[in-house]
Amino acid sequence: QVQLVESGGGLVQPGGSLRLSCTASGRAFGAYGMAWFRQNPGKERELVASISWSVQPFYNDSLQDRFTISRDNVENTLYLQMNWLKPEDTAVYYCAASRGLYYSGAHYSEADFASWGQGTQVTVSS
Repeated sequence: QVQLVESGGGLVQPGGSLRLSCTASGRAFGAYGMAWFRQNPGKERELVASISWSVQPFYNDSLQDRFTISRDNVENTLYLQMNWLKPEDTAVYYCAASRGLYYSGAHYSEADFASWGQGTQVTVSS
């Protein structure tokens, strides 16, 4: 299974920016669909954004104007650029990889992903 490690979280003031990174093991990174999810205690995990092996992005409609997902297949790294952060963005952010190579299914449900990182905490507060 793909092993994923997130980094880049931390404390930021409202209106600030952060860039999260997710580094994956293995040689087939470019063949997996990838995604960012987020979750707070007591709430459902929700999709932030996803990107297919063919580099087709999908965004949570409420976030697409502020967040940008990208990938570097040479470095086996997934990124999430977060701008104009709000307190409600506070959550643990998780990186996920699709269930198979060259995954052709949807990229918006937890069921589409099989490998997960341990998460990185993002806190937006004054």
